Amino acid sequence: MTRDTAIDRISGYFDAGDFRSELSDLVAYQTESQNPNQGVALMRYLTEAMEPRLTASGFVSTIFANPDPRGGPLLIAERHEADGLPTILSYGHGDVIRAQADQWREGLHPFELVEEDDRLYGRGTADNKSQHLINIAALEAVLAARGSLGFNCRIVIEMSEETGSTGLAAFFEANREKLAADVLIASDGPRLQPDVPTMFMGSRGGVTFDLTVSLREGAHHSGNWGGLLADPAMILAQALAVMTDKRGQIQIPEWRPDSLTPAVRAALDGLPIDSEDGPAINSDWGEESLTPVERAYGWNSFAVLAMTSGVPDAPVNAISANARATCQLRYVVGTDPDDILPALRRHLDAHGFAQVEITPHESGVFKATRLDPDHPWVTFVAESLTRSAGCAPHVLPNLAGSLPNDCFTDILGLPTVWVPHSYRGCSQHAPNEHVLKPLCRDALRLMAGLFWDLGEGDTPRGTQG
Repeated sequence: MTRDTAIDRISGYFDAGDFRSELSDLVAYQTESQNPNQGVALMRYLTEAMEPRLTASGFVSTIFANPDPRGGPLLIAERHEADGLPTILSYGHGDVIRAQADQWREGLHPFELVEEDDRLYGRGTADNKSQHLINIAALEAVLAARGSLGFNCRIVIEMSEETGSTGLAAFFEANREKLAADVLIASDGPRLQPDVPTMFMGSRGGVTFDLTVSLREGAHHSGNWGGLLADPAMILAQALAVMTDKRGQIQIPEWRPDSLTPAVRAALDGLPIDSEDGPAINSDWGEESLTPVERAYGWNSFAVLAMTSGVPDAPVNAISANARATCQLRYVVGTDPDDILPALRRHLDAHGFAQVEITPHESGVFKATRLDPDHPWVTFVAESLTRSAGCAPHVLPNLAGSLPNDCFTDILGLPTVWVPHSYRGCSQHAPNEHVLKPLCRDALRLMAGLFWDLGEGDTPRGTQG
């Protein structure tokens, strides 16, 4: 049996409709971790969908309660073939965001897989059920072709990623030995282009917080009190205006990173950023001195996610008592995460906005991580993907979005390589979420080739067993 055998086997798995059928089964689990009523579904996903399948492939699985009572359960599965072999850790999350069922277009439902042309629709198709299904199926194809993997494998599946990976760090701290490995190879996020493989080795961090101006009890008539009562919405708008300039360039010195080095710029140079399936990029928005790809992957970005004062859907002639904006900073390595909100406090105070309150979200923080694009594991994975795809992958130092990658790098001490199986127009975290069938087929072939190569004995470094 050869590498081509494993790739042909996984191609047949897709062509026979098995991938579609199995993804349909996974999508049917209503694993909304943001919905407190779906705790049973979170557990069923592990006990019914994951554990039996992994057991059939020679993995020994254990399901754990989350150390944080707000979080969902976690699964660790291990297939140990021999001492002295490299150990590969992989990861996936079976939870999804809220279904938003009333916002999907006619003919679609979040928990029913619907096939239309080259698209498979359903909540979790892109994030993250198809992605860990692809990796598990690819492992199975290698096992069937070779009779063994040729490496030891551990898989962790969490059910709280969409609530900020609640409890994951504490769980990793308590289970370091069970999760010890040489490298993390996992899948989440999008490719830069649907027809070219992408790799990334970290992610931007993210911190979410509310800015609130509360001035009094109740609203008051705008005719009787206009010009006499301070308007909280106007104060909040002015406060936001000192955080960035009119094109969104960050004005808080501590939020402007120093890590966009010549090496990072060289790695980003020439990578695509425009997408036919997404909105047109605003060339006059963001850091003026940077290219669009540098803004997305090498710099920090600030966004107002939501903002309210009064009753927007039914306004009345009254001055509001309060105003609130939910905000988010996506940040790269080189930004001190412990100083993000203190720096904001200092900046607002210095500009006369002491009355603006800052309230961090409890589950709104991921730390920034990044691995050198020249790391041996990056080279190994890139060469394997190139061999299978016939073209070199796009290599990113870090994803523009946020992942719990710091749990793998900072707690487990692992180099991390992510190979995403979605694309940027997939409507992730929105109605009408979907994956592309050709991309999924390609991803299955790439991962079968990669897992085959990992078992050939030429991995970059020593093992931890």
